[in-house]
Amino acid sequence: MTTESTLKLNTPSAIATLVSFVVVVLAIGIFIGMQTAPGDWYRALEKPPFNQPNWIFGPVWTVHYVFIAIAGWRTFKKAPRSAAMNVWFAQILLNWAWSPVCFVLHQLWFALVILLGMLAAILFFIANRWPADRTSALLFCPYAAWVGFAGLLNLSLALLN
Repeated sequence: MTTESTLKLNTPSAIATLVSFVVVVLAIGIFIGMQTAPGDWYRALEKPPFNQPNWIFGPVWTVHYVFIAIAGWRTFKKAPRSAAMNVWFAQILLNWAWSPVCFVLHQLWFALVILLGMLAAILFFIANRWPADRTSALLFCPYAAWVGFAGLLNLSLALLN
């Protein structure tokens, strides 16, 4: 296995792959976010007191998507056919599925199941990458915290409504 110190992440090919990861993750995430923006249905829901304002989602998710893309790129460069890469793909697919299920289908309980699966995948990714690529693991830590908070919010919305 290639170690972090010997892996060349600054070659033209590696940079092109990084740009591809960032562009794809951001573009799909932003597109889904724009297509599934919370509307009247969400505004009418009873919310817990710790509900954050809607404007915070855009900036927070943009940063998370960049971190997710960088961790995915690093994992792809180090272990393209690994359990960690499979879990990275699983978590991003679950991530992209959550907004349509919640804000379009209005299925709060199913959205919570998706979030729990996503959180499990995120935590597995962190545990898997920690010994081999601590940078990728650390890039997922704020994401894990945010998804944990989102799960608490999702559960609260499901219980209140």
